Amino acid sequence: MAKTLRTSGDYTIKTGSGSGGSNSVIFDSKTTRVKGDLIIDGTQTVIDTATLQVDDPIIKLSRNNSGSDVDSGIMINRDGIGNNAAIYWNEGDDVFRTVTTTSDGSGTSITDTAFARLQVGTPTNGQDAVTKDYADTLVSGGAFSIGFTGDDSTTVSVTTGNTVDIAGGSNISTTAAEPDTVTINLNNDLTNITSITSDASNGDLTLVANGTGHIVINDILTFSGAASTPTATTVTKLYNKTAAGGGTGLYFINSNISSGAEGELISKKKATALAIALG
Repeated sequence: MAKTLRTSGDYTIKTGSGSGGSNSVIFDSKTTRVKGDLIIDGTQTVIDTATLQVDDPIIKLSRNNSGSDVDSGIMINRDGIGNNAAIYWNEGDDVFRTVTTTSDGSGTSITDTAFARLQVGTPTNGQDAVTKDYADTLVSGGAFSIGFTGDDSTTVSVTTGNTVDIAGGSNISTTAAEPDTVTINLNNDLTNITSITSDASNGDLTLVANGTGHIVINDILTFSGAASTPTATTVTKLYNKTAAGGGTGLYFINSNISSGAEGELISKKKATALAIALG
């Protein structure tokens, strides 16, 4: 016959504490139902069940935390397979972490042994976490914005040997050859450029055609100022200064020509007069 224990007030069950007594209260029944709040005061609560279902949509951890440095989260026992796994809030660093750990959940802190991978879906807005595949596709496809110094005060550093590919109409590929050198390869015409300068002190600005190609100027080449006579080397240097006997003011110098003496290109008028004079 079933028996019912009813009470209209507080009801205390005391267990024996002698040598033959028991410190446990066992409810040996298929179902034990508590109609009301269940408050358990103790140091440990163990639930040995195959299925746990909780109606509460928000589970509150560290209920009695008074603001001290206490890590809180969920730990997975991996008995014998490896270190335990945990998803938790690291109070010291103010971040969520997914880690493996040697901690067993009995303390108030979690010791990380390694970060664990966290797999997520494809993001749909700016606050979503992204997967490695998504980030790789975004970067390699050029579907992202990147700032450079002088643009929006953001510095983008490219280490030696790495490449930044910028997709778009200009198809610019920049490769860092040295920590302070960036080589820019253009896969398209360079348009709307009014000035190309070098900020290196007394540094050269080099234009190099590919293979057997040439540097082609389809319009007027202007020398905006008079130059001083440069040092002769084994390459021909062309420059502008005050016109002399040649009448052009366009000079050249090469150490292999006239022993490196400066020469002036001669005008048609001067050449004609010279031809007549020489007969």
